[in-house]
Amino acid sequence: MRKFLFLFAVIMLFFGVAIYALPKVSIDYAFVPEAGDIREPEKKLKIASVSSEVEMGTTEQIELGRKLFYEETFGNEVFFTDILGMFNGALTLGNIGKAILKLNGEGTNNLRVEAYKDFSAGDFSIKKGDLIDTGLDVAKGAKTPIGFKVVFDEGRLKAGVSCAACHATVDEKGKILEGVPNTDLQIGLALAMGTNTASYFTHTELKDIKEYISQSSLQIETSEGTKDALPDIDKFEKFVDAEIIKWPAGSNDTTIDLHNNPVQVPDAMTNGDRPFGWSGQGQIGPFNGISAAINNAHSQNMDAVSASEISKYTMKIDKEVYLGTVLQNAANPKYRYDGKSSKKPSAFFAKVDPTPGVPGVNRLIKSPTYPKISYMTSVGILSSSAGYKVYEQLNAMSAYMNSLSPVPSGIQRDSEKAEKGERVFTKAGCISCHAGAFATSNKLISVEELKTNASRAKGFSPLKSYHDEPKVYEEGTPVPLPEKPEINVIKTTPEQEQLLQLAWGFTNTKGVYKTISLYNLSRSAPYLHDGGVAVGPNGEVGVTETILQGKLPDPYHSLKAMVDSRLRDIVIESNAKNKSLFTANVTGKGHSFWVDQTTGFSESEQDALIHYLLTLTD
Repeated sequence: MRKFLFLFAVIMLFFGVAIYALPKVSIDYAFVPEAGDIREPEKKLKIASVSSEVEMGTTEQIELGRKLFYEETFGNEVFFTDILGMFNGALTLGNIGKAILKLNGEGTNNLRVEAYKDFSAGDFSIKKGDLIDTGLDVAKGAKTPIGFKVVFDEGRLKAGVSCAACHATVDEKGKILEGVPNTDLQIGLALAMGTNTASYFTHTELKDIKEYISQSSLQIETSEGTKDALPDIDKFEKFVDAEIIKWPAGSNDTTIDLHNNPVQVPDAMTNGDRPFGWSGQGQIGPFNGISAAINNAHSQNMDAVSASEISKYTMKIDKEVYLGTVLQNAANPKYRYDGKSSKKPSAFFAKVDPTPGVPGVNRLIKSPTYPKISYMTSVGILSSSAGYKVYEQLNAMSAYMNSLSPVPSGIQRDSEKAEKGERVFTKAGCISCHAGAFATSNKLISVEELKTNASRAKGFSPLKSYHDEPKVYEEGTPVPLPEKPEINVIKTTPEQEQLLQLAWGFTNTKGVYKTISLYNLSRSAPYLHDGGVAVGPNGEVGVTETILQGKLPDPYHSLKAMVDSRLRDIVIESNAKNKSLFTANVTGKGHSFWVDQTTGFSESEQDALIHYLLTLTD
């Protein structure tokens, strides 16, 4: 019977049939590849780990982590489907299923889905029936996109996303490249097409939410017992759509600082690439901060409701105003706050909360510092499912990500040229920051030295006034939490505390960015934290002429723009002409370390360097 119901739910997805029967049945499915579906490295790199044997994880942890990497959503299908309404607009589950059927079992790194209805936001518009370039990857023979979980619950079909949606892709043969960033994934477009993208407003350049109040705005009671108004639904939705649509493919805004500053999706090959996150905020706790970084993605970015307890302190927005704004146009009427059933949005939400006792709709638990945040969690809560131990899922995914090896570059390596390029790499001084087996010094570099956009480096700075010393639950603590769980304080040295404050933007400096590993450069163009250094295979320059035109940046030419001052100037100038990129803080500026004629290097030496970098792990 269960097998029948499972097949029934999947078939309903593919044919876009509305399901109203079987309201008490709960089924979920995500594609978890077999060994034959994966593109393995031609040889495993024999390099020393910078982590201890314990930090590398056990075989059992790695196996569990791999499974969770593909299918664990922590319940975010409720937020994305029921609240944000990602699949209620131009992008629907039915049409996603139809597009997969049209592949006839072949894979793709860009599922093209027919638009269900007209849609426009900012400078973007699409007509019903036009094809949407989603950037969703489908493995050969798969029935759902990678990292896409389908859930049949409460009598309706829902979908959420796991780590694999952003941190895995497929090659030209439909084989999965595990840990490689999905550089053409249209995260901003998919979110903007939702019917309640306003629920994601913390990722926009919002100056004052009161600017969007109108005569028709819903009046509510605040936490202080006073009266306030929610933003006008239509007016606010239009604003947020126009902001989120600016995100270039392959990027996502990962901070809730009321600034539009998407970062390029990184790879998930974490071994040797500490600290974690663009500014290096993941430094302490299990797996040297990997688990904390993963938790940030799931507890904060996959569930906007979870920030309701800290909105007053980090965004100067009353909890009731914040929660009401997120829920007043929820896609599912069950979660839609209309002010009639309760004066306060929090009272309304308490009646429909699928995970009562903790902010948010995902499967979450309160952290030891709740409601305050800490270096372990940017929203004061932890992603964890009942039946597991605290951190068991996060640690398993950390162990799995630490186990990944770089995939083949796909480029024919010229040993002589690569050796020449390595000599240039040393001579030019690149090795001072990108040394060792992992091609990184693992250091934090100031914005002043990098001369780049500081927006993302200061993304966590609003949290400074509401954070506590880092704490963790005693190892083995079960979920749900016992009444009085054992708690341990993470002791940090003065040097660690200084680095953490820099990474979290808790100092008076402009902030820092971490020195990334140079692995997988052949599969991670465009470059820089903002993804602004992009050049196409036929001379297309800048994000405007490549990504925004649906053209993938060429790794060789984009990497040339990283080291060639003349070409970089052209890229920056091209990006600056696009207002949307400018207001999304995508510039391509920074990391002005040239290997060109201005620093005494010939075109031949520059070419050799680029070849060396692109084939570094081959």
